[in-house]
Amino acid sequence: MAGEQHSGGCLCGAVRYAATGPLRDVVYCHCGQCRRQSGLYYAATAVDQGNLVVADAVNLRWFAASAHARRGFCGICGSLLFWWPEQGTHVAILAGSLDDPTSLRAGYHICTKGRPAFHSIADGLPQYAQSAPGLAIAPA
Repeated sequence: MAGEQHSGGCLCGAVRYAATGPLRDVVYCHCGQCRRQSGLYYAATAVDQGNLVVADAVNLRWFAASAHARRGFCGICGSLLFWWPEQGTHVAILAGSLDDPTSLRAGYHICTKGRPAFHSIADGLPQYAQSAPGLAIAPA
């Protein structure tokens, strides 16, 4: 629904955000960049870029891991928050950073060819070796 309100933030509370509108199903990204930044994989929903407001961005830091997107995180506690593509209309929000993620639904796994052998995926969700149809990711 367009009027949906979602709030979230980092572990220490220094970065808070609000998202308005429907959230995408959670996409689990197993690419090398997401693995290195998170320790295993990203679990992210998404919202239209114009529907995300960061309340106080003074502690929000950005890292451009590629020319394709920036990764947003708290400069104090290091919590991962956003994946913001340079092209496109959506911003990915780390699902665990939402205050109430209980309404989110699991979607699918992407970049599974980069998944470490010690981590098996047995949840029955669709898996894509690279990207899913219609989903923008950073080039490999």
